[in-house]
Amino acid sequence: MTLITLPHYQISSKSSPSLDCWKDLDTRSTLQLIGQAALSTFKVRVGRTGFMDRIVECVPNISEGRDEEKIHRIVKAASDIGGCAVLGVEPDSDYNRTVITIAGSPERVAQAAFALVRAAVEEIDMREHSGEHPRLGAVDVCPFIPLQGVSMEECALLAHGLAEKVASECLVPTFLYGHAAQHEEKKLLSTIRKGEYEGLEARLSGGETMHSESTRSPDFGPTTWSEQTAKAGGLTFGAREILVAYNVNFDEKDAIVAKKAGSLIRSTGRLVKQNDGRRMRLPGMLPMVQGMGVMLESHGISQVSMNLRDVTVCPMHVAFEACKSVAADHGINTPGSELVGLVPLSAILEAGKWYAEEGQMDEDSLVQAAIQGLGLDQLGPFEPHQRIIEYALQGALEQ
Repeated sequence: MTLITLPHYQISSKSSPSLDCWKDLDTRSTLQLIGQAALSTFKVRVGRTGFMDRIVECVPNISEGRDEEKIHRIVKAASDIGGCAVLGVEPDSDYNRTVITIAGSPERVAQAAFALVRAAVEEIDMREHSGEHPRLGAVDVCPFIPLQGVSMEECALLAHGLAEKVASECLVPTFLYGHAAQHEEKKLLSTIRKGEYEGLEARLSGGETMHSESTRSPDFGPTTWSEQTAKAGGLTFGAREILVAYNVNFDEKDAIVAKKAGSLIRSTGRLVKQNDGRRMRLPGMLPMVQGMGVMLESHGISQVSMNLRDVTVCPMHVAFEACKSVAADHGINTPGSELVGLVPLSAILEAGKWYAEEGQMDEDSLVQAAIQGLGLDQLGPFEPHQRIIEYALQGALEQ
C-alpha cells in the first residue's frame, strides 16, 4: 500500500472530552483516551483546492507523562492550528514523557509545533522532573520527518527555523541534530543529550563537562544559566528519516537482563575491560539501533527501549527476536513489545510476513500477524487505525 494522498483540509476546533474520566486509569490506558480526545478535537473538511501532495510529520517528545491535564493543555495548543492534525498522544508515567505525532502541510505543522513547544515551556518545570528516559529539557526532542513530496533538506530548514524562533521568543537554549545539525559532532541526539538536564548548568556555566567545545553550547538562544533555562532546560530540534520507537518487554522487575540485552543489541555495543586494564568497544548485534534497558515499575516488568533508526535495515521482528534470544539465554521470558508513536504500514507488513501462517498474505492478515507475533497488545489494545501512519491519516481525513 502506498502512502495516501490527502486533500487540502481545514480543521475547526471542537470541545474536547472531560478529563474527569481519566482519573481512575493508569497512564498507559489514559494515552488511548488522550489520543482519542486529541483526534476528536478536529473536524476535517475537504476543500476545493485540490490535493495535499506535501506531507510532513513532526514528533515532539515532551518531558511530562503523568499530569493528564497539563498534557491536554500542551496538546490543545497544537490542535488549534488548521492544516494539520494531531494523530497520536502517548504519555508514559515511568518515562514521565509524552510522544505526540502531528502531520500535515509543512508550514502548518511547523506552526503547530511552535505552539506546542511554547505551551510546553510554559507548563513544564524541569527542576521538578524525574523519569526513566534520558532528557535534556521540557521538549526533549522535536524532529521533522518527510512523508510525501517534501525533501529532507526542507525538513532541516523547518527544524532550523523553529529552533531559532523558539530560542528568540521563549528565551531558551536550542540545539540542532540529525540532518539539521550544523556541526558533524551534533548529528547524534545521544551526543547532544549527554549529561542530560542535570549536566546542562555546567555546560552553560563553563564548568566541567563531558562535552567538546563544539557540542557544549546550543545553536541558538542563551549560553548562560538563568532562571528560565533552569526551568525549561535545553530543547532539541532536528530532521530525520522515519524512526520507530520500539520497546521489548522483559518479565523481570529489576532490568538486570534488560540492561545487558540493551548493551548487546544496540549498534554501538558495549565497553569491555581487557586483561591489561584497557577498555575496548565491542560492536552490537543489530545495525541502526539505539537501545537501553529500563525498569517499568507500573507494570512490574522491564523493557529494552530502542530507537530503530531504519526499519528497512533492522525490522521490528529482527529486534524482537534478538532481544528474545538474549532474554532466553538468561531464563527470562519476553511476553510482548510496545510501539511508541505511529509506525509506517510497511514496517508492520514486514513483521507480519515473518509471523504469518502460509497463505495468509493479504494486508489485514499481515497486520494481525504482526500484532500477535510481536505481542503489541500486551500492555494495552493496539488499534491499527490509530497507530499506523497511513491508516491514521486516512481516518483523520474521513472524519
